[in-house]
Amino acid sequence: MKNILFASVSLLAVSAVAPAMAADLAARPYTKAPVAVASIYNWNGFYIGGNAGGGSSHNCWDTTSVAGVAVPTTSEGCHNATGALVGGQIGYRWQATNWVFGLEAQGDWADLKGSNTSSPAAFFPLVNNTKIDALGLFTGQVGYAWNNVLWYVKGGAAVTHNKFSGTLAGVTFGSATDTRWGGAVGTGIEFGFAPNWSVGVEYNHLFMGKHTDSFTAFGLPFRADSIKQDVDMATVRVNYTFGGPVVARY
Repeated sequence: MKNILFASVSLLAVSAVAPAMAADLAARPYTKAPVAVASIYNWNGFYIGGNAGGGSSHNCWDTTSVAGVAVPTTSEGCHNATGALVGGQIGYRWQATNWVFGLEAQGDWADLKGSNTSSPAAFFPLVNNTKIDALGLFTGQVGYAWNNVLWYVKGGAAVTHNKFSGTLAGVTFGSATDTRWGGAVGTGIEFGFAPNWSVGVEYNHLFMGKHTDSFTAFGLPFRADSIKQDVDMATVRVNYTFGGPVVARY
C-alpha cells in the first residue's frame, strides 16, 4: 500500500513540474533564408585570342596598257581566290548595362588562291593568278549582351597583301605585288563558356576597291591591269579576357 501511495505522489509531482519546464524553454530561433545572388558575365577588359577559318576573294582584272602604251580598258574576266585563314586578335571592350563597345586589331596568315584564263578578245590567253597571303582588320564594335551571350556588329579598315601573275604554258609573263587598304564590315556572336573564356563565330566583308598593277616580262614593260578586289571571310574565334568576367548581382 505504501509503495502504491509513493508512486502516485511521484507521478503527480512530475505532471506539475513538466509544464513549467516546457514554458521556461526558449523559442526556436528563426533563420532568414539567404538572399539569392545572380551571376552575370562581364565583357569589360582587354582580351586576346586566336581565330581560324576560310575566305574567298573575288578579283576582276581589266587591261589598261600593253607594252607601256595605254589601251582602252578591257575586261580580262574574274575569278575567286579561296582558301584557309589562321591568325589572332587583340582588343578592349567597355560594357554599359547590356551594351558593349570595343576596339580590335586582327591579323591573319592567308592562303587564298585562284585563277582564270584571260579573254582572248582582251589579250592573248594568259592565265591570271591571284594569291592573298595576309590580311588585317582594324575595327570598332557595338554589341548587345544577354548575360554570357554577346552579339555585335563591327566596321573599320582592312588591308590585304596580294601576289599577282600571268602565266602562259607554264612560263610566267609578269608578276606584281601590292598592299592595299580598304574597308570592312562584319558581325559575330560570342559565348562566355567559362570564367575569362569565350568562343564565337564571325563573318566579315572587305571592300578593297581597285588598284592598278604593272607587270614586266624579261625586264620590259608588259602590261598593266586595274584589279578590283573584294573578300569574304568566316572564322571561329576563341578569346581570353583579362580580369574577372563573372560578377555577382543581388
